[in-house]
Amino acid sequence: MADAVAVGVVTPTEPTGEGVLRRVGAVLLSAALLALAWEGGVRLFHVSPFYLPPLSAVLAALIDNPASFLAAALRTLSETVIGYFCGVLVGILSGALFFQLRLLRELFFPLFVISQTIPVIAFGAIIVMMFGNTLAAKAIIAFYLTFFPVTVNTLAGLSSVKDDQVAVLRSFGASGAQLFWKLRLPAALPQIFVSLRLAATLALIGAIVGEWFGDTLGLGVTLLNAMFNENVTILWAAILCSAILGSGLYGIVAAIEHAVVFWKEEL
Repeated sequence: MADAVAVGVVTPTEPTGEGVLRRVGAVLLSAALLALAWEGGVRLFHVSPFYLPPLSAVLAALIDNPASFLAAALRTLSETVIGYFCGVLVGILSGALFFQLRLLRELFFPLFVISQTIPVIAFGAIIVMMFGNTLAAKAIIAFYLTFFPVTVNTLAGLSSVKDDQVAVLRSFGASGAQLFWKLRLPAALPQIFVSLRLAATLALIGAIVGEWFGDTLGLGVTLLNAMFNENVTILWAAILCSAILGSGLYGIVAAIEHAVVFWKEEL
């Protein structure tokens, strides 16, 4: 029976340490090339610091104000992580329920689609009016940008299993639960993780946008203050912090994907 349940899924191969090191090396090389292009390009083409200060000046601003940037990043990270995990949970459960119950999908999936036509600025304004300038309000906005892509990809992934694969397992007496856990979910995981990686960055965007409606701390607040004060160096420092935070979240999800879905070639 165990052999039968494995039919049509995948034959896993363990990830190698060499592959992980190669990926880490590629990321570090890309970061080094980007830093070199930023610093060298600004100085070579004499770009005005009002538009793009050199990377060294941006890093100096970060070094001069480490506590304030760290506090802002941690606040934004908290909002992002809470919204992300709630969005992932709701998205996966909704996608699974929509797959299992067609009537539920026909009734509620269009509402999910309609919800995504509301601009995040308008949605954020409503949420902040309801919950105030709280961490929960920012987390809800992050959740708003997270749950839909996870729902769609979960539903699509579970639906991607071919009928002949299901027929083979049923011929060996596999139950509905076994079909889900041994065939459909493993087949859907690559597609689900695509949405999880995307949602990690979307959740960060949602948290930052939520901070624009008024708050005392966060990268979104730092961005707005720097823009109003025309402090371009601080503005780019906040952008750099946001980029590092988003890349880190994306990298963590990608690392989990590499460990869990180790039979799939990383995209």
